[in-house]
Amino acid sequence: MTREHTTVAVRPATAADAPTMARLHADGISEGFLPSLGPAFLTRLYRRILRTPHAFAFVAGDADAVVGFVAGANDIAALYRSFLIRDGVPAAMSAAPRIVRSLPRVIETLRYPSRPDLPGLPDAEILAVAVARQFHGQGHGRALVDTAVREFERRGVSAIKVVAAADNPAAQALYRSAGFVDEHELRVHAEVASIAYVRPARTGVGA
Repeated sequence: MTREHTTVAVRPATAADAPTMARLHADGISEGFLPSLGPAFLTRLYRRILRTPHAFAFVAGDADAVVGFVAGANDIAALYRSFLIRDGVPAAMSAAPRIVRSLPRVIETLRYPSRPDLPGLPDAEILAVAVARQFHGQGHGRALVDTAVREFERRGVSAIKVVAAADNPAAQALYRSAGFVDEHELRVHAEVASIAYVRPARTGVGA
């Protein structure tokens, strides 16, 4: 079912949207190392997100053009396990030289969900939000974040987190406008300072 947010149409993503989501991620998200692994790797990741019960994705746009997306997971560790087991070998082959160069950051990413120095943060997380540049400022980002929050609430989670780079004021403003509050300073990757934002969820909404 298509969901409307003012004039922005948001719908559940399908496997056919994965290549576009990968391109939007590579073009619009400079934080982290995933864009450096190439479109084939990102496409596999988003297809897995759409196939596992532990995650979801929505896209903004219409039947002719997808201009933004949001991805979330109610259990990141389970999502990573599923990706490694089912997609690890072909994904690694598609990005082998780049993965070798980025190995420390790969390990940091895999360890992140279970790090003991991040007490009290919820498991559920908005993983990525990206909107094509020409559509910035038109409400697509907020519509996607609001849709992700409703999906988490439908899944019965009690709180949601999202991580933004400390030097990304646009992302921080978006998440604050959607009801997230600064909760914890952290470094998913040693060289990048980030802030975890958290907001409560109304469990069982839309169930």
